[in-house]
Amino acid sequence: MKLSIATLGLMATGLLSGCVPRIEVAAPKEPITINMNVKIEHEIHIKADKDVEDLLKSRSDLF
Repeated sequence: MKLSIATLGLMATGLLSGCVPRIEVAAPKEPITINMNVKIEHEIHIKADKDVEDLLKSRSDLF
């Protein structure tokens, strides 16, 4: 009786050892593409002294 239980245990272990999951890491065949549609908007506010504002108004050819 003990011999048959031991035999069944060894057979079960042998059968279960064949069911080991296989993990494979491989590079993709096609390159990875990342499509980024980004819209960037910005505003710049400049605060100038009155003297500079008057100079810019009188001499518009500076910029």
